[in-house]
Amino acid sequence: MTPHSPSEYLFAGFCSFSRGVVPLALSETPPSSASKAFFQQRLLWSSIIKPLFDTSSTLQFIILFLGALLILSSIVLWKVFRERHTSTGEKTSSDLQCLRALKDQHETALALIDLVDEDGAGAWPPRADHNSWPLAIRPYKDIYLELVSLLPTAEPSLDDAVNNERIQTYRLLMRTKLAQRIDIAQVVEILANVEAGNQEVLPRAAYNGMYCCVAVCRHAYRWATIPVVKAAQKETTISFPLELDAPWPYLQRYFGVTAESANNTANVLHNFDENGERVYKINVGMSDSITSSEDAFFRMFYDLEVLASPIYNDMVWAIISFQLDDKISCTKYLENINRGVRHLLTIFYENLKESRVSHSVWLSYVQGFQGWGVGRMVGGSFTKYDGLSGNHVLFFQALDAFLDIDRYLTDENMVRYIPFNQRKFCLALKKHSFRNHLSKDDDTGVEAEIQKIVNHVRPAPERLTMTAGKSILEGPTAEDTKEALEGLDQMLINRLKQTV
Repeated sequence: MTPHSPSEYLFAGFCSFSRGVVPLALSETPPSSASKAFFQQRLLWSSIIKPLFDTSSTLQFIILFLGALLILSSIVLWKVFRERHTSTGEKTSSDLQCLRALKDQHETALALIDLVDEDGAGAWPPRADHNSWPLAIRPYKDIYLELVSLLPTAEPSLDDAVNNERIQTYRLLMRTKLAQRIDIAQVVEILANVEAGNQEVLPRAAYNGMYCCVAVCRHAYRWATIPVVKAAQKETTISFPLELDAPWPYLQRYFGVTAESANNTANVLHNFDENGERVYKINVGMSDSITSSEDAFFRMFYDLEVLASPIYNDMVWAIISFQLDDKISCTKYLENINRGVRHLLTIFYENLKESRVSHSVWLSYVQGFQGWGVGRMVGGSFTKYDGLSGNHVLFFQALDAFLDIDRYLTDENMVRYIPFNQRKFCLALKKHSFRNHLSKDDDTGVEAEIQKIVNHVRPAPERLTMTAGKSILEGPTAEDTKEALEGLDQMLINRLKQTV
């Protein structure tokens, strides 16, 4: 697509600027990086210069001078970004660069950039470095990998005594190795330095990798055998080794969450290294059916965020263009979102087929590890924590927020499991959602595209998977899986009411 020329921008800018209004789109071509650059200038006109027209005439020279500077910078940005849209990856990178220039002008742009730069270590899905760690931290990874083959068993027992012995043996081995090889004082010192603002001792990508490693070690210690057995399910509290307990508050505070268990970000997104390879697997040495189901299931949720990344950008641009009364550009961004959501959900459902994720092993060997089901005393009362859920996935939360659909998770559970910057991004999307503020006369094109997106999300796919964190059943059968998904009907009914 060819962006508008600088002369067209100058003409439209001066004409609109002289009237004290923000210029509209010049044609119905899909929004380019150049037009996004122009949006930046329009936001500045709207937020800074336009109000000055109501002030004393002595400011007119300054206003015109600033306007000229803004228009000239539009030309520069147009030249810089004109040739950028050659691939999805480059397009997303280009979009983010444009949004960085807008983050001080719009809340949604700021929220997305903070998510990418802070939690994502400069990318989304987030980058996670599992190798470039300080020496004090490296044994965590080694210990998990050394013990992982002892975690699963191809022939699980129904005898509680046998299972208790397996659990205690695994936990003793992990406690011993951690005590022998981890200097917890050094680990805490590193994390305290980061918390004090010294990110250099553990850069963001490496911090993400450590968060994942400690999280999966805690989940491995919690269950101590896979499939999850009744003996482990009966536990209500667990005394974790100091090496797993002491770092956890630092790691959770860093991401703004409070649960004793991990979450989708730690156990799934951060579990892929910078080459896209999954680091901490669960079912090492098991059958091809089990290992391939595990790989396919978690790869699906990582790839989902890969596909969602450009959609997040388009959500922000759609909101900005709508608020600038540029309905043509807004419609184009909504068309992009519609195509992206349709493609993403197609991939999602394709990966849930029996040929990709075996339903006979999913609950016991794949999802069981991600559960939790134990708790601790908080403020004088016992608090039990759930494990991972499909409701932790950012894309589904962001889509709900963009469409102004009530979220499933309570405020309490959002703070427990959803990192702060993800919560902030979704709150910004919901605050600026325009779905319920459309004019039936003036916004027919926008409304039609919004409805297409809504039609894709009925019912919510995240309600149909990864919900077993609350009820992990022994000896899984078709009936077990059915029971594990009980209670979803009302969720789906409520969602349908909001998307009609």
